[in-house]
Amino acid sequence: MSQSTITITVKLFAAYQETCGVSELILEFPHSTSVSAVCDRLIAEHPELAQWRDLTRFGINLTFVEPDSLLQDGDEVVLIPPVSGG
Repeated sequence: MSQSTITITVKLFAAYQETCGVSELILEFPHSTSVSAVCDRLIAEHPELAQWRDLTRFGINLTFVEPDSLLQDGDEVVLIPPVSGG
């Protein structure tokens, strides 16, 4: 069996970046993890982000994806909360 985990890069914007204090995170997840699990993990670590859970858009490798899209090793994930100002 190959590696049991995958490593992804998470790009943070707006509220996520402000809350986490960085613009990028390198995280490990089990295989067959959905992109929404990345958001859930950040919310678990920073509960104040929970207000954005249902409003966040997800991207993998510069393409918008559905929350249940599965991650691959080496993916670059973006979490984009609503941007104020319309």
